[in-house]
Amino acid sequence: MTIPVPGTEAEARARAEALRETIRHHDYLYHVLDQPEIPDAEYDQLMRELSAIEAAYPALVTPDSPTQRVGGPPLEGFVKVRHDIPMLSLANAYSPDEMREFDRRVREAAGRAVRYVCELKIDGLAVSLRYEGGRLVRGATRGDGETGEDITANIRTIRAVPLVLRQPVTIEVRGEAYMPKPAFLRLNEQREAAGEPLFANPRNAAAGSLRQLDPKVAASRGLSMFAYALAESDPPAPVATHSEALAWMADLGLPVNASYAVYDNIEDVIRHIEAWADKRHDLPYATDGMVVKVDDLAVQQALGATAKSPRWAIAYKYAAEQAETVLRTIELSVGRTGAVTPTAVFDPVFLAGTTVTRASLHNEDLIRERDIRIGDVIVVQKAGDIIPEVVRSLPERRTGDEVPFRMPDRCPQCGEPLHRLPDEVAWRCINPACPALIREALIHFASRDAMNIVGLGEQWVDALLAHGLVRDAADLYRLTKEQLLGLERMGDKSASNLLESIERSKGNSLERLLFGLGIRLVGEKAAKTLARNFGDLDALMAADVDELTAIREIGPKMAESIVTYFRGEGAHSLVARLREAGVNTRYLGADGPGAEGASLPWAGRTFVLTGTLQAMDRKTAAGWIERFGGSVAGSVSRKTDVVVAGEKAGSKLDKARALADSGQAPGLEIWDEAVFLARLRDLGASV
Repeated sequence: MTIPVPGTEAEARARAEALRETIRHHDYLYHVLDQPEIPDAEYDQLMRELSAIEAAYPALVTPDSPTQRVGGPPLEGFVKVRHDIPMLSLANAYSPDEMREFDRRVREAAGRAVRYVCELKIDGLAVSLRYEGGRLVRGATRGDGETGEDITANIRTIRAVPLVLRQPVTIEVRGEAYMPKPAFLRLNEQREAAGEPLFANPRNAAAGSLRQLDPKVAASRGLSMFAYALAESDPPAPVATHSEALAWMADLGLPVNASYAVYDNIEDVIRHIEAWADKRHDLPYATDGMVVKVDDLAVQQALGATAKSPRWAIAYKYAAEQAETVLRTIELSVGRTGAVTPTAVFDPVFLAGTTVTRASLHNEDLIRERDIRIGDVIVVQKAGDIIPEVVRSLPERRTGDEVPFRMPDRCPQCGEPLHRLPDEVAWRCINPACPALIREALIHFASRDAMNIVGLGEQWVDALLAHGLVRDAADLYRLTKEQLLGLERMGDKSASNLLESIERSKGNSLERLLFGLGIRLVGEKAAKTLARNFGDLDALMAADVDELTAIREIGPKMAESIVTYFRGEGAHSLVARLREAGVNTRYLGADGPGAEGASLPWAGRTFVLTGTLQAMDRKTAAGWIERFGGSVAGSVSRKTDVVVAGEKAGSKLDKARALADSGQAPGLEIWDEAVFLARLRDLGASV
């Protein structure tokens, strides 16, 4: 699909600046406020138009253009940066009494009572950002406090970090770059599938990502950032307190964590700290404490600092929740990529809000390094308050009955030899006929985020395999009702429903099929990106590494994995059989290459889904909307055309009614689920 560009450079410059401003606005709404106004497809269209203009007029490309976030060529090394104002560490406190002692020292030195600001201590990597004339010119690590490393190229890839502030000020701010919990889990899943060492926690993952010499790697990691301090400003910032500085930085467009609070005395501070001890586990990012600072900047200046830390601030550290338990056994599982993963099974313990009985041991090397034996008393915690892990064994508690673990040399499922590839820590089964690989591949193919074959869970996959009815995903489309009725506890209605769901899945858009194929390193988001850019499966199968890496968010390892997958005869045979069975292999969105978006019935209309739908999940509903040309946004605005309200619809429905009643959105329609389903059926949808 060719994107038209302005005919003159002056027109192109004006349009490019307008697009950049619009994209920055939506970046702030999405990555800082978590309140997107437009769907991803519309955002991507803005980016494509800007990219087309910059390709046609290279002189218009600016370093702070949103198109430059994807990462440039790899760096040869990091340049050292000297901090004009040192980046000091904070002293730590571990109890309420230590916090009271800190307060006593502050009040004595200040000669009066003071107010405190409490901020969540984000578990990430401290960074310094410098803006000149409102434009980001440098990002640096803390290093030793005096000297850090220039990581500007990597900082630019963090979409929460504005490349241009809302005012043309020259400032230096300090902040914490971090990896959100979902991004951390996704990264470790990809690394485990690739046989690479896992990151121990989000902090290590963030630090490792920002210290990559290839900015494209950092760009692919889903990092974010919170600004927590104003180091300097020219002209001086219009603030007298730290809390005012936080509000001013937010006004400039910097990402500031909104959970800070101001208190007049230390007892209220302690109550605030205690209130967050459990609540912090529900946050989408890891925290390990609370930072408490004197609010008055003049008092901060008067109190000064030691050689290592400021006297006006302290970090209260929450104790890591650990528990002792007994390791009963180590189970082995074979994933869909063939990786054999050992899992510790132990007596139940309660950690960070949940009861835990299992923890991945990841690989044989880790078990050996930590000297973990079956029967050991072990210490368990949640890494980053997220993933259960075995911290260590307690050899002094051994009785002599403990059994050292040895990784078998053959697959626990099929008995074929295991292989350990160079530069990998995982042992793998590479037998394509391995029952475990086939089982996991089928479960993944049918899962909700892939082909969404409702009713085909683990139980029925096991039954189909046990009766020899399927060997791969293509066989699902050849199942008959008679075959299904031959399965134990499969009734007539269940068989009919399952066959209907299998039939419906044939019409899924390409991204679901791509994700369902289980290509190594290709997650749900990457599948959507690939489908949108190539349009059909044949074009993707013919692509080489260079074509793939030219796409934003597709790195060299993923590109190589895709090419390798489609190079295999097994993949070609599977795709051919899926196509023969009638499975769609084209991208059905209105924003794909060559798509006739304007001719689709809901082209140009923006939908918002709210409440619970009974007939389908929200992702399926969004897929139908996009198939008919519509786009799905996360929040209601005057640009919204339709709100689909399911059961227990809340504030979004209230806002839609208010906009419609006030005349601010006169064309906005509100559909209940029955109306939505009727409209879909009118368009030929099988719902």
